[in-house]
Amino acid sequence: MTALTERIALASPRTMLRKGPSKGLDSLFRTASFASAMVVLLVLAGILGSIIYGALPAFREFGFGFLTSSAWNIGTEQYGALVAVAGTVASAVLALAIGVPISLGIAVYLTQLCPGWARKPVGMTIELLAAVPSIIYGMWGLFIFAPLFARFVQIPVSNLVEGLPLVGTLFYARVPSGVGVLTAGIILAIMIVPFVASVARDMLDQIPTVLRESAYGIGCTTWEVVRHVLVPQASVSIIGAIMLGLGRALGETMAVTFVVGNANRLSASIFDPSSTIASRIANEFNEADGLQLSSLMALGCILFVITFIVLIIARFLTRRVKVA
Repeated sequence: MTALTERIALASPRTMLRKGPSKGLDSLFRTASFASAMVVLLVLAGILGSIIYGALPAFREFGFGFLTSSAWNIGTEQYGALVAVAGTVASAVLALAIGVPISLGIAVYLTQLCPGWARKPVGMTIELLAAVPSIIYGMWGLFIFAPLFARFVQIPVSNLVEGLPLVGTLFYARVPSGVGVLTAGIILAIMIVPFVASVARDMLDQIPTVLRESAYGIGCTTWEVVRHVLVPQASVSIIGAIMLGLGRALGETMAVTFVVGNANRLSASIFDPSSTIASRIANEFNEADGLQLSSLMALGCILFVITFIVLIIARFLTRRVKVA
């Protein structure tokens, strides 16, 4: 050991010193990183600019009335975004109302209650739902889920609430075909569950074990540990997961196109068919021309603005949670 120490001490200083960083490589790395960031911004600006340019004729023709009009008549070239915007927001809100509680329940079960031998298989099964193509969800929703939903939910509920104030308006199906805003919301909820559940589970797993053990040590129940320890610690990440699911629900196209009904109808009932921005663009974009094409571009601009508003709300909520 002494001989080794003497050898190290007598070694040449040039062999012991660490080589300094290469200024050329460091400059190249900085330039490449900056270029990568700029590429994303340029692509986003290019997409937004092209959509706005294509939508200008519709905005000039209809003005603010494009947002408040429910008309969509190709023959008379009268177009409005109200039905599509209402269908988009309604289906996304329903998807969150159904999917978020299920996702959080899955995350809590996998991290707190699930036995060790079943945790990995259950987690992999949930994550596999994210790999299913959206068109498969749409086909399953149209051919399997919609008929069962019409037979066992729409018809009985419509018969039960017919004539009742408020409830009768909200849950009455004039034509119980199984497709509609609620059906689209349920399919979207199934689609966002793996995303929200996976993120929430990972965040709950990263909470220090000492916090849970301390809470259990003072006599807290599992519900109290989840409510007062885990959720506050992971609240920022949970909000981010919810907003991720909301973004998926707002922009989903193929699955919603199959099950929303694609009707230009503004109805107070969530059982009735409607349309969303994405489904209308998918249905008509291939054959659209002139003012119709411009109106579809305008719908794309509105969807971009809605997504941007969701992002601002997410930032505001996470900032308030951090401050609290």
